[in-house]
Amino acid sequence: MEKKAIQDYYTEDFAHCYGCGKLNEGGLKLKSYWDGNESIARFRPKWYHIAFPGYVYGGLIASLIDCHGTGTAAAAAYKLVGREMGSEPLLRYVTASIRVDFKKPTPIDQELFLVGSVKKITEKKVIVSIELTVNGVLCAQGEVVAVKIPDNFLS
Repeated sequence: MEKKAIQDYYTEDFAHCYGCGKLNEGGLKLKSYWDGNESIARFRPKWYHIAFPGYVYGGLIASLIDCHGTGTAAAAAYKLVGREMGSEPLLRYVTASIRVDFKKPTPIDQELFLVGSVKKITEKKVIVSIELTVNGVLCAQGEVVAVKIPDNFLS
């Protein structure tokens, strides 16, 4: 498994995201790692990520799936074209759509484990399937359709 997180390759222009941006002081700072053909991430919820006593707020779960999905899309795109992560021109993705299915209540006092796998990839779009588990129990499944950010996005 790669030791540097996918999000560590994001330039300052793309490092402000609430879910995964290293420059967002109040954000979640999710770190996703490419592991050959899938991505993994771990996240430990804080007490204030609560829905009701003992369980994680669903919006947090959706945010984690969202950011893990777009990070996975970027890593898969680099792999598809045979380039190193972070090499120019940058390959960055945003969410075009997201679906989250909540399977079981997610305990707040445990580490959340996310695994992303690519269902389909083209030059401009990646569909990522994500499972969120706690101690091996499936709590949520998601699908992120991520689209490539055009080079002139921030200009």
